[in-house]
Amino acid sequence: MAGALNGQSASERREALKEVFAQTQVCTRCAELAATRKTVVFGAGNADADLMFVGEAPGASEDEQGLPFVGRAGKLLDTLLGEIGLARSDVFVVNTLKCRPPGNRDPLPIEIDNCRDYLLRQVQLIEPVVICSLGNFSTKLLRDDPTGITRLHGQPEVLVLGGRALRLYPIYHPAAALYTPRMLETLREDFARLPELLALGAPDQPSADLAADEAGLQEARRAVELAHADESPPGLPEGVSEPAPADQLGLF
Repeated sequence: MAGALNGQSASERREALKEVFAQTQVCTRCAELAATRKTVVFGAGNADADLMFVGEAPGASEDEQGLPFVGRAGKLLDTLLGEIGLARSDVFVVNTLKCRPPGNRDPLPIEIDNCRDYLLRQVQLIEPVVICSLGNFSTKLLRDDPTGITRLHGQPEVLVLGGRALRLYPIYHPAAALYTPRMLETLREDFARLPELLALGAPDQPSADLAADEAGLQEARRAVELAHADESPPGLPEGVSEPAPADQLGLF
């Protein structure tokens, strides 16, 4: 299955993922986030994972360490994974934003849109079978629909992202159970269905023409971004740290 859609081997996909990593480390699309972040939180886990989690945005601990879900919500995520026989090393975890919003405020629509291409490229290169969207922001982004998580949690659906068909499974963000303890049982119930969804495997893939059309659109958007990047002044803005090497995070 891996590489079947884009014709790349696992090693080629990893190298391409490292290129995306490098791009995110010096990203200045969101001026405020670029100026206030300590690190860019690219994501972490198994680059060949069948299961991907997409959260909201990095918090203070994530911004410090450069890794997603390392605070209290991350510990609960690890516990929930363990209850279904999985570990963090079996999955890949990302956020809709790769930079912490100041004061942990909600992501702005323009910030989510600025980061969207990075996320779709990760999906395309990691090739997950199932994506769990954690909470409202990631669910609305990936579905391109304003319906909230309260109505959608625990209801899997098939959709195409990054030119690839997969199973989207919206569930509550683990942080919800930290603030509302009764949500923990709901989270456990939704997590318990994940092994069944993974066992179904990937859905039927879109036609080569459709995948090529979407890939072409993404390439066109990236070309425009590169053109704009060439117009930007050299160097990083004040407050932006030098990027960390990809292997430092143990991602690939």
